[in-house]
Amino acid sequence: MGEPRGWWGRKLHRLTAGTSQLDAEDLQAAAAACGAAPMSRCRDRDEICVAGTIQAVTVRARSGAPTLEVDIYDGSGTVTLVFLGRRDIPGLRAGASVKASGRVTLQDDRPNIFNPRYELLPVSSASA
Repeated sequence: MGEPRGWWGRKLHRLTAGTSQLDAEDLQAAAAACGAAPMSRCRDRDEICVAGTIQAVTVRARSGAPTLEVDIYDGSGTVTLVFLGRRDIPGLRAGASVKASGRVTLQDDRPNIFNPRYELLPVSSASA
């Protein structure tokens, strides 16, 4: 569906859209305001900057070493940030807002960024 036009179209859209759709649109707007690209545009081997809300934090073993995997969502898609050799990073918790950049790799058609540069964002950035 296209962008609602005019004041009336926006109001009607806000009244008729579901909560999850409105939340996704708000996350996309907040990510764009941070200067981040939509996660739906992530392609293999692209250098990209993404921003979103952390959905899950998981510790896994890869080749016998711990890795911290952080799933972030921006309303258009999910990207997994993979921190090799880490079990915990202070501040990276479910519900926090983060901006990250690095090179995208696809594994099982899921975008990953290994050892990204990241920045914790204020809570208001994710819910703008």
